[in-house]
Amino acid sequence: MSKAAKRERQRQNREAAKVAQEQAAKRARLMGSLRFIVIAVVAVVAVAGIFQLLRGGDDSSDNAASGNGVTCTDEKPPAATSKSYTAAPPQTIDPTKTYTAEMETSCGDIALALDPVAAPIATNNFVFLSREGFYDGLTFHRAATDFVIQGGDPAGDGSGGAGYAVPGEVPTDNYPVGALAAAKSGTDPAGTFGSQFFIVTGPNGATLPNDYARFGSVTKGQDVADKIGSFAPESGDGPPTRAVYIFKVSITEGAANSADSSTSSTVPAAP
Repeated sequence: MSKAAKRERQRQNREAAKVAQEQAAKRARLMGSLRFIVIAVVAVVAVAGIFQLLRGGDDSSDNAASGNGVTCTDEKPPAATSKSYTAAPPQTIDPTKTYTAEMETSCGDIALALDPVAAPIATNNFVFLSREGFYDGLTFHRAATDFVIQGGDPAGDGSGGAGYAVPGEVPTDNYPVGALAAAKSGTDPAGTFGSQFFIVTGPNGATLPNDYARFGSVTKGQDVADKIGSFAPESGDGPPTRAVYIFKVSITEGAANSADSSTSSTVPAAP
């Protein structure tokens, strides 16, 4: 082989080696970039998983069920019919009979046993408004952590009512979890009942003074009430973080109680 051919072969080998080195460097840079992307994705997924775990897997702004297994819907009822009355209703219930209420909400149904024996005036008022369809289409305008959920206000902000007030009956043994009672302002006389009501969802209900007409208790659906209570704002008390509607309140009148099975003045805690 001539010297010229040998030098050409050496030059070609050097060029080939240089190309191979450049390709190897490119592959190394590409693999480095891929490793960085994979590590970043894994980190993002891990952070998201930890965040979801800390939140308990529940987002109060969506329809997903929370830890108690209750699912809420975004379905809205027909707009509530505005009703106002100039006087309290006449006393029409029969205290010897049983009265139950089925409250259909956007988070499920709540069954309530009313107390016509210990609270005939307050029970009569709630039965009257329910049969009038007063509550249909309204919202729960208040949720307080470990305390109460409150509804029955046509204004939707805690300022409205039925246009009248009645002097309901107050208990002597406070408000256990599941108690159904009338809401009133701090300046109203004890037991005052218009249209607003609350359901006790936590131990703080027992701290209330015996100042509110208590006229029933939850017999089924306390988990629904608790779910609504879980939408309390970050402050712990105020408008729920999502709208919760009352679709309908239905009243069922049962047979007369026997003398030994009349409802007592003690409202039992819901199971």
